[in-house]
Amino acid sequence: MINKYLFSNLKFLPLTLILILVISRLIPHPPNFTPIITIAIMSGYLFKDNYFSIFILVVSMLIGDFFIGFYDNMLFVYLPLILITVIFSKIKMKINYRNLFLYGFIGSLIFFVISNFGVWLIGDLYTKNIGGLIECYFMAIPFFKNTIISTLLFSYIAFFSNNYLGELSQKLFRGS
Repeated sequence: MINKYLFSNLKFLPLTLILILVISRLIPHPPNFTPIITIAIMSGYLFKDNYFSIFILVVSMLIGDFFIGFYDNMLFVYLPLILITVIFSKIKMKINYRNLFLYGFIGSLIFFVISNFGVWLIGDLYTKNIGGLIECYFMAIPFFKNTIISTLLFSYIAFFSNNYLGELSQKLFRGS
């Protein structure tokens, strides 16, 4: 059973998430170590409306990019986040502590494959052949490690917070 007590009952969650996502991109952090993919995975779990979930991610990314600077392959960064949101909204009822590891890995892999394809396709760092594409993916492995670690860490924190703190707030405010 999904416990959405805390997050779904708070009216300020969308603004809080946007603020957290923007700040996580602006503060000093290891490359690709943000909760962005976590929110793409968990947004279907937290919100009923896919369009709203996508809106939160895109607005967060645009605000962050406004401060960081816009870049050529933005489409290849935003597209996997939207894709992850749509995919995981279909299986939101199956999110639990056991399979969250797999979902975090799959979400990270989707982001890695699409975003680095964009780096190869649009950028001029790699030759435009299969060797250049393989080199691009190989050179991005350290970033992938950070993506996986951050996605798993933030996914478990979000899931635990939603369930444990949500149940706790239910007991405190309803006298259960």
